Amino acid sequence: MAEFPNSPSFTGFNTPSRIEADIADLAHEGTIPEGLNGAFYRVQPDPQFPPRLGDDIAFNGDGMITRFHIHDSQVDFRQRWAKTDKWKLEHEAGHALFGAYRNPLTDDESVKGRIRSTANTNAWIYAGKLWAMKEDSPALLMDPATMESEHFATWNGKMRSMTFTAHPKIDPATGNMVAIGYAASGMHTDDVAYMEVSPAGELVREEWFKVPYYCMMHDFAITPDYLVLHIVPSIGSWEQLEAGKPAFMFDTAKPVYLGVIPRRAGLKDEDIRWFKRDTCFASHTMNAWQDGTKIHFVTPESKNNFFPFFPDIHGAPFNPMESVTHLTDWVVDLASNGEDFAAIERLTETFSEFPRIDDRFTGQRNRYTWGLEVDMKRPMELAGGSAGGAPMNCLFLKDLETGAEQHWWAGPTSTLQEPCFVPRSRDAPEGDGWIVEVCNRLAEHRSDLLIFDALDIEKGPVATVHIPIRLRFGLHGNWANAKDIGLAEMEVA
Repeated sequence: MAEFPNSPSFTGFNTPSRIEADIADLAHEGTIPEGLNGAFYRVQPDPQFPPRLGDDIAFNGDGMITRFHIHDSQVDFRQRWAKTDKWKLEHEAGHALFGAYRNPLTDDESVKGRIRSTANTNAWIYAGKLWAMKEDSPALLMDPATMESEHFATWNGKMRSMTFTAHPKIDPATGNMVAIGYAASGMHTDDVAYMEVSPAGELVREEWFKVPYYCMMHDFAITPDYLVLHIVPSIGSWEQLEAGKPAFMFDTAKPVYLGVIPRRAGLKDEDIRWFKRDTCFASHTMNAWQDGTKIHFVTPESKNNFFPFFPDIHGAPFNPMESVTHLTDWVVDLASNGEDFAAIERLTETFSEFPRIDDRFTGQRNRYTWGLEVDMKRPMELAGGSAGGAPMNCLFLKDLETGAEQHWWAGPTSTLQEPCFVPRSRDAPEGDGWIVEVCNRLAEHRSDLLIFDALDIEKGPVATVHIPIRLRFGLHGNWANAKDIGLAEMEVA
């Protein structure tokens, strides 16, 4: 019998779900926009078996992919495991074989050297495939229509990097998918691979470079000419793992760097500009753009570590007040001679994370951004269901041109998962479309899918789609039009 730990990572709304399902025509309230014709894919960490070592952080669960197929003003639901090597080996054994989060030293001897990916961080649609991503490994390719797992994307060994990002970007000009692989030559190494994949799904570029130090490089940004990468001291080492400590710990003694890396063949380390500032925490990126010789890079920044389960390496207690993140514009000038930032400007006093934009404006100056807000002034009877543990109880819209903000509160017993923007059409103006996101109904232990008019979120969802099961906290997700993924003619299961 599967007995999961009685710990925060495995109880309450974080209780493992482990449900594969097909449900046609979910019940809903309101009006599902007729123009929505495609699918919203999202992923949750959902452990197949109790952890090998008795407990673990919630981020180490196996990837479970959810698809909401929206068509003809209805929503159909399909959910499947991302069947990685890890999932298959453990499924055959009937119990966990892989150990602690990002610690291969704790694995069973029978799986030493196998790909440890849980494919639980992003569900990404590109080149006709569903990419189930975890940044410590290659991406797992799945069929977006059947949602059956296929194989890891290594391009038959052509990709030399051992890892592939969970946060790729699409260059609007070329259509290429831009990616990095950090710890490219092995765990804790300072090698990073910069890669581009064509719309046909071919690996067309892989260039390697060195970074100032190894750390979690969860996200990055691009401009037409550059890859922009922040180095923040969520660090790891073999010594940490050998001592049984977490895979990442925060080191306030280390500086933060911003790298401006030319996107071109023949990249050399000396081609990269590294800018340096005092320590802070930043993980996800909103966007980046070029303004003459200046590079703007916008990220939710906090003074100190955001993740309580990745503790301070010097033993300092977690500081909730210093973990509060605000959208911040980091500006560097390529015409400067030194390594100082040109400016650091906080763009809002709203505590928010998981920033999203209209992805058609990736690498260009965007006007609108949506995110998850933590508003501690709102009544909060229950908390849970949010990545990282922060009670993300509001949807947030920021107009970067006018400074105007909108906020929609989910209520005292609900929290929200990452929003995703869907344009009304391929050539619609920026922000003209919808927001889709999952809402955690904490008191009822179930979930809803919410659909908003993207630029009028304060009026509330135009449709609320009821999901008869509980979706565990999710990480990232994306939209695909039906005709791009073979859903237009697919019969509903």
